[in-house]
Amino acid sequence: MNISLTGRHVELTDGIKAHMNTSIETLSKFHMDIISVNVIATAQSKKGKDHTCVEFVINLAHKNSVIIKQNDDDLYAAIDLATARAQKALRRMHDRDSDHHKVGLNDVKAESADVKAATEAMEDEIVPVELALYKPREVEDVLTDLKESTKVFEIFLDNEGKTRVLYKKSNGAFGLY
Repeated sequence: MNISLTGRHVELTDGIKAHMNTSIETLSKFHMDIISVNVIATAQSKKGKDHTCVEFVINLAHKNSVIIKQNDDDLYAAIDLATARAQKALRRMHDRDSDHHKVGLNDVKAESADVKAATEAMEDEIVPVELALYKPREVEDVLTDLKESTKVFEIFLDNEGKTRVLYKKSNGAFGLY
């Protein structure tokens, strides 16, 4: 990683350079292939007030450059704030890269083969069961069950294997379909 420190209208002392270097070294923990970092410290005065501006230009391999500008009255505070913002930006880029893995075609084919094998295994395990609901019933038995319950209708199979419906009419009588 190439590091370039520049001071415009500011004398960069050994203490300031050491603080900038240590704050830049904290950016390497994200493993983002940082090619170079340019730090430009500028002293400005607007409307009679003096303040400093720190600009970080971080060049990354195979990605866009990250540019961060931070203003503050104190140079050390501006460096710390710019470093925190740079860490946040690199963390977001790192999380985006690590969370969005690209799935290869071979992986998809292997997963589909596993799913096919699982469905074939499930097909072998299916056992049809005849439910009591579909056993033939007499109309009189269904009529007594319907009178005792609060149901409005009952669907059943008669002795001839036909599907029948026994229902209550609004006048209290019963109908058979």
